Amino acid sequence: MSSFRVEGGHRLKGEITPQGAKNEALQIISAVLLTGEEVTIHKIPQIRDVLKLIDLLSDMGVEVTENGGESYTFKAANVNLDFLNTSDFKEKAAALRGSIMILGPLLARFGTGRMPKPGGDKIGRRRLDTHFVGFEKLGAKFNYDPQTSFYTVDGRNLKGAYMLLDEASVTGTANIIMAAVMAEGLTTIYNAACEPYIQQLCKMLIRMGANIEGVGSNLLRIEGVTTLKGTEHTLLPDMIEVGSFIGMAAMTKSDITIKNAQIKELGMIPDTFKRLGIKMNFNGDDIHIPAQEHFEIESYIDGSILTIADAIWPGLTPDLLSVILVTATQAKGTVLIHQKMFESRLFFVDKLIDMGAQIILCDPHRATVIGLDRAYPLRGITMTSPDIRAGVSLLIAAMSAEGVSTIHNIDQIDRGYQFIDDRLNALGAKIERVG
Repeated sequence: MSSFRVEGGHRLKGEITPQGAKNEALQIISAVLLTGEEVTIHKIPQIRDVLKLIDLLSDMGVEVTENGGESYTFKAANVNLDFLNTSDFKEKAAALRGSIMILGPLLARFGTGRMPKPGGDKIGRRRLDTHFVGFEKLGAKFNYDPQTSFYTVDGRNLKGAYMLLDEASVTGTANIIMAAVMAEGLTTIYNAACEPYIQQLCKMLIRMGANIEGVGSNLLRIEGVTTLKGTEHTLLPDMIEVGSFIGMAAMTKSDITIKNAQIKELGMIPDTFKRLGIKMNFNGDDIHIPAQEHFEIESYIDGSILTIADAIWPGLTPDLLSVILVTATQAKGTVLIHQKMFESRLFFVDKLIDMGAQIILCDPHRATVIGLDRAYPLRGITMTSPDIRAGVSLLIAAMSAEGVSTIHNIDQIDRGYQFIDDRLNALGAKIERVG
């Protein structure tokens, strides 16, 4: 198991470009199964989860060509469905939660799909009901075998239908969209997720020949088509990386410019960090965060304590709450962090408390952070990363702390952030990969 040895207290300076969006990549790469023609995708992040999905598609018979510069061409002309019955498929698909995204395309084009119960971060309940209920609405038959932990879906005669999703699941919406684009007739999806990643998927499918209306809203209308063609697509910058770099700059008193951040696609992320008192300058699509000795958390107009909570888009993405929590520890003022969607995602705050942070964990969903304006710097400790987002948050804390920290289980961080140690060391960080 690899670890990071982090020497804290170093200010960073320079420019950094965010990787392509991981969550978008998993959907877009799965969508190549919808056509036998070539699909070229640019800005694919070189991270473990994405590369595992590409490897899985290759094993299924998809021709994968690396074009260089984070660009790949896929051609799913000869998909081997028999591979879905192998132990190799079970092992690889179960190790990757994003593998669930191939079900929708398989149903749409081949009328069948199998999937072992997927893994992923242990951040609370992450049910898959939205995916399968949506498939059933389209006429698919669903079965789960607890003995083999396999989901099987038969969708040989998918037909358009009206559905009101029980939750605005991003992956659930994406999977249903990909199944519906080749279903017979009209599909109406209400309470659809409308994150930029979903919008990107819809725009790509439209270029492939799909008929989708309502892109960007929570009401989608999809008229099924019989075939889809190839296309070319460029992923958005990863908004989670952008937010992580903003918090990192504030915590380490650094002067950083985030290049090509696609600011209009970030929603309320910049404004949320501004409410923590972090200054930012926008120059086109670049974000400049000047070095700040101090930043102060806003309060509400009536003087009450600020609450920052996650919400479905256009609300704040839950993936950034851990970074925001860490950043608030060195601010001046108090903030209540409310993690609504996942009940285990705040269970890394014990490490921050060991580092000297003033945090009260109210319950599994809420934590009160008391920022003491850098009066008591965090101190380096040895800790273990529990998941991707908490892992990078602990890395940010370690970079701002006095002394040396060791972070174990950094494979979790590698699943979401490409070459993060090399990229930050280029700005002046002191991060050593060991083990």
